[in-house]
Amino acid sequence: MNTDLTQARTSVKHPFLVMMALYFGAFIGMFSETSLNIALPVLINEFKIDTGVAQWMVIGYMLVIGLVLPFVSFLMKWFSVRKLTIFALACFAIGCIISGTAMNFPLLLGGRMLQGVGTGLVLPMMFSMVLEVFPPYKIGRMMGLTALIIMFAPAIGPTLSGIILGTLSWRWLFFLFAIVLVIGLVFGIKYMVSPYELTKKPLDILSVITSCLGFGGLVAGAGLASVYGWGSMIVIGLLVIGILALCVYGYRQFALETPVLNLHAFQIPQFRIGALLVMIDFGITLSTMFLLPQFLQNGLLLPVAMTGIVMLPGGVVNALVSLFAGTLYDKIGAKLPACLGFLISIVGAALLWMTTKESTILFVIICHVLLMIGVPLAMSPSQSAALNSLPPELSTDGSTILNTMQQVLGAICTAIATSLLGLGQQAYFATGSSDSVGAFINGTHYGVLFALVLAVIGLLLAFKLKAKDKNSK
Repeated sequence: MNTDLTQARTSVKHPFLVMMALYFGAFIGMFSETSLNIALPVLINEFKIDTGVAQWMVIGYMLVIGLVLPFVSFLMKWFSVRKLTIFALACFAIGCIISGTAMNFPLLLGGRMLQGVGTGLVLPMMFSMVLEVFPPYKIGRMMGLTALIIMFAPAIGPTLSGIILGTLSWRWLFFLFAIVLVIGLVFGIKYMVSPYELTKKPLDILSVITSCLGFGGLVAGAGLASVYGWGSMIVIGLLVIGILALCVYGYRQFALETPVLNLHAFQIPQFRIGALLVMIDFGITLSTMFLLPQFLQNGLLLPVAMTGIVMLPGGVVNALVSLFAGTLYDKIGAKLPACLGFLISIVGAALLWMTTKESTILFVIICHVLLMIGVPLAMSPSQSAALNSLPPELSTDGSTILNTMQQVLGAICTAIATSLLGLGQQAYFATGSSDSVGAFINGTHYGVLFALVLAVIGLLLAFKLKAKDKNSK
C-alpha cells in the first residue's frame, strides 16, 4: 500500500477534470433538494394538490436516493465508475426532461423519482473518488470543496429558483438542470477514470429485499405521516417494517463473507461519530431549508423572487465557510470546528424560533446567515474525520454509508418538519384565531424547534471527536 502522503492512490494528470462530472451531478442533485421547496406553492396551485401531496416532490426523490445508495458500493465492484457516472447523469437528465414537460402531477413525480436514481449513484462515487485521485495531505481541503457542493447547493437553491420562478416558469427549473447535467456528461465521457478492481461478487437477494424494505419503509412511513398522521396504522406499519427489515439487513451484512455494504466501518469509533454528526447536520439543513422559504412567503408575505434574494446572503456565506472548514480540518482536526459549528447553529435556530410577523427581513437574514455558518463549519470536518478514519478497502463502503444515512435522515427530517408545521398551525387555530399568517408562523416555530433540538444533540456528540486526527497531517 502506498504510504506517501504526497501521492494519490490513483495517479491522474488532472484530478479536477476527473471529478467535474461527479461535481456537476452532485451539485444539481443537492441543489434540486431545496430549489423545489420555493416552487411548492406554485406546484400546489398548478396541479390543484395539497401540501401533503406536494411534499412528495421532496420525499419521493429522497426515497429513491435512499433505495439506490446502499447498492452503489456493490455496483462499483461490477461496473466501472466511468460507466456508472455516464448512466447516472443520463438518467438524471431524462428525468428532468420528463418533469419539465409533465402535464399532470403523477408524471411530474415520476420524472422526479427518476432523477433520484442519478443522485443516488453520484453522491457516494464522488466522495470515493476524492480519496482516490487526490493525495492524503489534500484530503481535508478537497473534502471542504466537496462539502461546498453538498452544502452550498441546497443553500443557494431557493435563491436561484426564486429568480427563475420570478422571470420564467417552474418548468425551466428542470430544463436548466438538464442543461447542466449534459455538460457534466461531456466531462464524464472525456475525463472519468475507473480506479477500482471489478471483482463481480454475487449479489445476496435477501440483502436486496431487506434493504429496499428497510430504507423504503422508513422514508415512506415518515413521508405519509404528514398526510395520515404519525398514529395511523399505515404509518406505524411502514415504520415497523422498515426498522425490522434494517435489523435483518444489518445482521445479514455482518454474516456475509462479501456483503453488499460492509458495515464493519461502524466498528471504527471516529467513523461512527462522524457519520452521526453528518446525519444530524444534514437534517438541520433540510428541515430549515424546507421551512424558511415558505415562512418568508406565507409568514412575512414576500413574493417568490424576493424570497430568493433574501436567502442569497446565507448561500454565499455557506460557500465561503465550506471551503474554510475543509482547510481548518487539515490544520486543527475536526473537534473544534464541529463543536463551534453546532453552537452557531443553535444560536441561529434559536433566533429563528423567536421570529414574529413583525420581524424585519434583516433579522431573518441574520438568522439564516448564522445557520449557514454553523452547518458547513460542522459538516466538512465531521465528514473528513469519518472517511479519513477508514482503511482504503472500506472507503467506498464508508462513503456509501454516509450518503445513505444522510439522505434517509434528510427525508425523515423533512417529513417531521412538515408534520410539525401542520401541528403548529392546528394548535394556533385551536385557540379560536382565524389568522392564517399567524398560524403559519406558529407552525414554523414548531418545525424550527426540531432543528434546534438536532443542533443541541450534534453539539454534545461533537465533543467525542478527536481534537487532532493523525491522518490530517
